[in-house]
Order: sequence, then structure tokens, then C-alpha cells
Amino acid sequence: MSYDRYLAICNPLHYAARMSGRSCLHLAVGSWIGGFLVSSIATVSISQLTFCGPNGIDHFFCDFIPLVKLSCNDPLLMDTLAFTSCLIFSLVPFLLTLGSYSCIISTILRIRSTVGRQKAFSTCSSHLIVVSIYYGTLLTAYMFPTTDLLSHFNKVLSFSYTILTPLVNPLIYALRNREVQEALCKAFRDLRFTSVKMKSL
Repeated sequence: MSYDRYLAICNPLHYAARMSGRSCLHLAVGSWIGGFLVSSIATVSISQLTFCGPNGIDHFFCDFIPLVKLSCNDPLLMDTLAFTSCLIFSLVPFLLTLGSYSCIISTILRIRSTVGRQKAFSTCSSHLIVVSIYYGTLLTAYMFPTTDLLSHFNKVLSFSYTILTPLVNPLIYALRNREVQEALCKAFRDLRFTSVKMKSL
């Protein structure tokens, strides 16, 4: 998505050629392969662990780090694996996204008209918000050492990147649509009118 925004703002004349259907398919397949790889590595690694103590997970779901805490194995190897996986599959895409948005912001600042700057920034702002929430919480949860103090905070972070971000993502993009905005305004007006009518009765 950040590459799409980068092309749309920084190289608008090359957009149609570079963001063809084939390019979109390659980007989607690359994301799917990356997701499959990281989940396969985590699944295979967890299947090698031995569990000999309590089986209650102090977490919302069977996440990698809480499962490693329950195992009898030395957690150093698994912590290193989690850190490395996060470095490759999360930090690298985050840095690429950050680089593309740096180019986008520098291009937006060079636009002379205020209306043009606002239009260009509104194109990117929703994606930037979602990306910041997702990567910020994900990197904090997996790249910092797991202490007892951070374990409760990691629960909140995992809730954010697994449930909150996918939930907010379509909402943010939908609210940018004028038809959705008009429908919401109409619904609020109808709701307010109904509540006033109920009070008068």
C-alpha cells in the first residue's frame, strides 16, 4: 500500500505502468509467502518444545512468547528466533514503508498549492495511521525483552495488532468515502430526530 501511495504521489506519470494487475499480484503473493513463512517457522519451532509444567497460558490467545514461557526448554533460542523473525518480517517492511513515506512527505512539502498538499496528504494519512498502530505495537511486543512488567502490557499490544488494527482499518478507509460520510450524517440526524421525538412524547 505504501508503494502504491509512493507511486501515486512521487511518480504519478509512471503509476499505470508500474502498478499493473501483474505488479499488484506479485506484491500480494509476496506478502502471502512472507506471512506463510513466518507462521510456518513459528509453528515448527513451537512443535519442538517440551512442556512439563502448568498448561494455563497467561494471554488472550496462543501467542509465541507465552507458549515459550510455559515450555521447559531454554528460552534464549526461542527469544532469539522471535527477535530475528520480527527483524526480517516486520522491521524490514516497516523501514521500507517509512522510507516511502519520507519520500512522499518531501514531495508533498514541495507542492505549492495548499489544496494540492491537503489532497495528497489525505490520500496517505489513513494508511499511515493504520501502519503506525500495527507496526508500532507489533515491534514493541516482539523486539523488547519479555519481563514480568511488560507481560501485561504485551497483552494489550497483542490485542491491538491482532484485533484493533484489522477492525479499524476498513473503518478508516470507509470514512474517507463521501457516500459513507453522508450516510453516517443522515443516520445521526435520524437518531437525533427520533430521540427528540421520544422525549416530546
